[in-house]
Amino acid sequence: MTDHVHDLRSVRAATERLLTAVGKLDNAALAEESHLPGWSRGHVLAHLARNADALVNVLEGRPMYVSAEARDADIERDSVRPLVEQLEDVRNSADRFEAVGQSAQDWSRTVELRGGVTDVATNVPFRRLVEVELHHVDLNVGYGLADLPEEFARREIAFLADRWTGRPEVPPVSLRTPDDAGVWRTGSAEGDPVTLTGPLSELLAWLAGRESKGAGLTVDGGALPALPPL
Repeated sequence: MTDHVHDLRSVRAATERLLTAVGKLDNAALAEESHLPGWSRGHVLAHLARNADALVNVLEGRPMYVSAEARDADIERDSVRPLVEQLEDVRNSADRFEAVGQSAQDWSRTVELRGGVTDVATNVPFRRLVEVELHHVDLNVGYGLADLPEEFARREIAFLADRWTGRPEVPPVSLRTPDDAGVWRTGSAEGDPVTLTGPLSELLAWLAGRESKGAGLTVDGGALPALPPL
């Protein structure tokens, strides 16, 4: 069962790691490319700040974003700010999210996210953790998938494997670590699965479409399947 209190602590620690790393940059570095096509590091930081506020909206019963267009416009507007403003915004928005997360509320209720997706409120802190950890990787500042905490990597693999489960456009896939300490199933339920074996970082690279995109995995039973974009 998800422990939102534990996840809120993890969000705080991950946010501090990210802020420490970004604090070593300068204004020029923020304009450089991130690992996300078409986005600078400034875009990634702007998105992180606005996502924190969006998840405050979710926990307080408001729409996550006014509209997709407003979301994109806010990120574009905020992407060109100097480093000191970016750091302040990421920290302050993170504080607002943490404050709402620590308030008394019904964590068992269903909440609505972007695009009509629903989830249980207690899962929202982990969703924020995903944003902070994976976008830290996307910032292209030397923090990679192999640097992610093991507990997070395993949970995110399970989360993404569940996301692709039952999707007919994704062939059946069995994911496993070399020592079989982690085994997951995803994709269609029809047919013999392709088996992908490798470290957590490579399994996550394939599921999340990042870094090598799973090119370092051992593939048995077919070719490395392509996943739709997240």
